[in-house]
Amino acid sequence: MNDLEMIDDANLKGALEALLLVSSDPVPAAAFARILNATPSAVSDALAELSCEYREGERGIQLREVAGGWRLSTHPGYARYIEEYVLSWDTRKLSQAALETLAVVAYHQPVTREGVKAIRGVNSEGVISSLIEKGLIKEAGRERDRGQAILYGTTQAFLERFGLKSLKDLPDLEQFAPDEKAKQFIRERLSGRSINATLDDQFAQSEQEKETEEAAARLLKDTPVQETANVVLAMDLDFDMDDETTVDDDMLDFVFGTSEDE
Repeated sequence: MNDLEMIDDANLKGALEALLLVSSDPVPAAAFARILNATPSAVSDALAELSCEYREGERGIQLREVAGGWRLSTHPGYARYIEEYVLSWDTRKLSQAALETLAVVAYHQPVTREGVKAIRGVNSEGVISSLIEKGLIKEAGRERDRGQAILYGTTQAFLERFGLKSLKDLPDLEQFAPDEKAKQFIRERLSGRSINATLDDQFAQSEQEKETEEAAARLLKDTPVQETANVVLAMDLDFDMDDETTVDDDMLDFVFGTSEDE
């Protein structure tokens, strides 16, 4: 820091504003002076001038000297708006992306950013940062391999927000698994076929199956039992039937559950 050139008066206020913006605690004028390679008196005068400018201009932010240092704060005249906004942080709805990311972290923790990305299929860095800011997830260590990547897990606030006593109370994922029909529908949709086409195909298939069943019923009704059995055996059992082949009672029982005498 000592290698920096002394800042001129024209840029001193701007530099102080930048430093104040990233400071969460009150900072003494002497600390600013060391960073900016300026004299403590020049820094103190610039801070006092900034504080006066904010106050006289009724700006939304104010600069105050508190606890032995200088710190930006909000204007007390806008306190009710700030209160309404801050309270809304705990009640506002999470976006779909935030819910997806939070679910991945909850069920796979501890997990890295790359792990979340691999499951969601999209970059989730911004969403993860937002969830950290909301206090729903936190850093939970570092991965031993892969460059000491940061691991993330859920917080106590997450449990409180979703009414859970512990992570053991998370719903079982099995109950959300799709059934076979849903899986087939998803596969068809992913193949590029439209929903209407898929539904039309299902309806056509159902109608075709119905017609086939009705035709089979008519065939069984109008055809003698002996001949029908021969046809069934030739088709389904792959027998080489000829005119002299006959079906005994045991075969009839096997095919129809009844003998020819019945």
